[in-house]
Amino acid sequence: MADRRISHITLDEKTIIWRSADIEQERRIAIFDILEDNSFTPLKTHADGYDGPYRVGLSVQEGRLAIEIARESGEPLETHVLGMARFRRPIRDYFAICDSYFQAVKSSTPAQIETIDMARRAVHNEAADLLKAALDGKIDLDFDTARRLFTLICVLHIKG
Repeated sequence: MADRRISHITLDEKTIIWRSADIEQERRIAIFDILEDNSFTPLKTHADGYDGPYRVGLSVQEGRLAIEIARESGEPLETHVLGMARFRRPIRDYFAICDSYFQAVKSSTPAQIETIDMARRAVHNEAADLLKAALDGKIDLDFDTARRLFTLICVLHIKG
């Protein structure tokens, strides 16, 4: 029976130079939420019919996003490599709006925080749509999984 989901996810820690406590919290929440509820189906058919669950590793290799997919046992299945050019602006915008949000939480009114949070969600949603489009024909995933994966992609791009 198919179990089309991510059961384990890792980030290449060598890629991550530095992250603040706020970003670390975002990373933990994204991973927790992915593992709690996700829909993830690589579209390549495997000879033995393996159909999940999947271990996923995210890394940046030579400026490209690598999504390594393995069986639950850890045996590699496939790797997808995506150019990052399409994500540069959303990543930059997401970092800027997150910084504003984290600052606002400390000193702004609830209305101001809500306005910034709405803008953050809009950037996040656009990026999730971009990720889904980039994976079209390779991996089928739901919108919430794409949003959480984008958060993790951002974490991989922190330069300090």
